Amino acid sequence: MNLKSRISVVLACAGCLFCAGYLAGQARNSFAQPHTIIHISLIKWKAGVSDADKQKALDGVKDVAAQIPGVKNVWLKAERMQPRDYNDAFAIEFENREAADNYAENPVHEKWSKEFLAIRESSISPQISNPK
Repeated sequence: MNLKSRISVVLACAGCLFCAGYLAGQARNSFAQPHTIIHISLIKWKAGVSDADKQKALDGVKDVAAQIPGVKNVWLKAERMQPRDYNDAFAIEFENREAADNYAENPVHEKWSKEFLAIRESSISPQISNPK
């Protein structure tokens, strides 16, 4: 292979590496704006509630979610709490508004809520989504 061919091969390889790096960088920075509904609950427990009862309430989120159609994902562990005077959190992702409404009115959820409300001092529960 002569010098001109070698230079052409090296330049072609360098161009391929540059393009691959550029495309990888673009893919890493891409994101979506799904139309699912995210329900977040921040929890402040009543004084004296045992760790076992707290865990039972959080495990109940999974049990309820497994029985109600339209639940896509559940998060049960808060890595960082804001506001700081709250103790725990969970989040539920619903496929759409109808699924979120069905969850709120479902007898399985209502039964869990009565048990949960008995041991929590307060909670904040916003829901967020993206516009269609």
